[in-house]
Amino acid sequence: MSAEPGPTPRMLLPVMCFIVMILAVLQTLVVPIVGTIGAQLEVGPTAVGWLLTANLLAAATATPLLGRLADLRGTRPVLLGVLVIVLLGSLLGAVATSIGVLIVARVLQGVSFALFPIGIAVLRDELPPEKLTGAMGILSGTLGFGGCFGIVLTGVLVADGADFHRIFWLSSAITLAGLVLAWFAIPRRARTGSGSMDWIGAVGLAAGLVLVLLPLSEGSTWGWGSPATIISGAAGLLVLTGWFLYERRIAHPLVAPRLLTDPPVLVTHLSALVVGMSMFVMFLGSSYFVQTSRSVAGYGFGATVLEASTVYLLPGAVSGVLASILSGTMIRHVGARVVLIGASVVGVAGFILFIVAHDHTWQVITAILLINTYISLAYAALPSLLVAEVRQDETGVANSINSIARSVGSAFASALIATLLAEITLSGTDLAAESAYLIAFVTGAVAAALAGLLPFFGITRVIRTPSDAEEDEIHATALAAEWGTVGGLGGANTSPGERQRTS
Repeated sequence: MSAEPGPTPRMLLPVMCFIVMILAVLQTLVVPIVGTIGAQLEVGPTAVGWLLTANLLAAATATPLLGRLADLRGTRPVLLGVLVIVLLGSLLGAVATSIGVLIVARVLQGVSFALFPIGIAVLRDELPPEKLTGAMGILSGTLGFGGCFGIVLTGVLVADGADFHRIFWLSSAITLAGLVLAWFAIPRRARTGSGSMDWIGAVGLAAGLVLVLLPLSEGSTWGWGSPATIISGAAGLLVLTGWFLYERRIAHPLVAPRLLTDPPVLVTHLSALVVGMSMFVMFLGSSYFVQTSRSVAGYGFGATVLEASTVYLLPGAVSGVLASILSGTMIRHVGARVVLIGASVVGVAGFILFIVAHDHTWQVITAILLINTYISLAYAALPSLLVAEVRQDETGVANSINSIARSVGSAFASALIATLLAEITLSGTDLAAESAYLIAFVTGAVAAALAGLLPFFGITRVIRTPSDAEEDEIHATALAAEWGTVGGLGGANTSPGERQRTS
């Protein structure tokens, strides 16, 4: 079914990148100033820590549901609805005067995680196959460098303990801009999905994810061996097991089992998990490291939040932008699998550099630059690998599961960093020892290496069936007639009909 005439396709990719940038910025905007918010609201670290935990839990529970709704009801109305909810959350945070209200605001902002998988579905609906891979690469790379920009913006706006409400006013402004742009840029398209919403599956998946992610987020506070941590984690695994068995038995599941078990799809989800781990190891580890005073701890640079953001993280954000722009051409020429493997090599090199050489500013900046390049390229490759394996009407929910995998990896990395910095301290102080950071960056290097090794076990060669080729040719011809020439994406000749299969 063709889209109604209206917006030009030239607007689509820039607008979708801006919308995904909103997600990336919101994901990290609060991270550097959790302590500042606690001081200004006069609450302890446990209460203020829920600003991160509540956001993560909301993201994990809402993303697959909204991804499936987008597949069934259309991407445009669901995406606009998500932006409205995120705007309300940002406005609520901008006027919040208590930690309870601020946590509710962060819950509403957590819905923004659905913007990325829905964005991928929008591109797959609206762009011809020869442009799709390049567009997905640029959109996905936005996640990598956008997180850095969120931290940089926080450093600029809340330097020297300024009012934290500024960041919520900023998020309100950019979300409102995204809502207006999306209204005009995304074509209205008739509903094409089939089936019904699996509400029982949605509740089961949400419950299981909350029970698993809660101890990951709160384990350092509860104690990793405490009954609450163990019971919650075990219960979550049991619920998810029951959910999976239920999904296998119904006609229209929330998540088709093959979107979890087919080797190429499973490998792509696992790769997203370890990339999410390495991203947050870099964000949190490097930010805390450079803010540590060398005269007190024997390492670090005594940077302020503003200096950590602009001097150390900003160059990495710029490198992520460049990597994102180039990713489409790279995927077109060598394939998404090779790009993911090559990106992991760059990431491992960056972490190793940080481990062995971190006494000078240029060394740390170079390491962060390499790691952020790896993250942007890896994020660009993952959707291309995933879209090649799923039907068009499964794009939203498949990428939602991939987003959840990233969130789980990020939660694990956050918990790891918090535990290491709290448990491995300098004698007689509560200041983290240098070895705590080294362990964290070794973990980041292992995660980056796994991102490159996993494709060897599930994604080994590319084949193209005649039926796929014929279907894609018909689809591309119809779209080309409808849209005319779509310029400037650095197009790719890899189409959704190309399948990554195991040998």
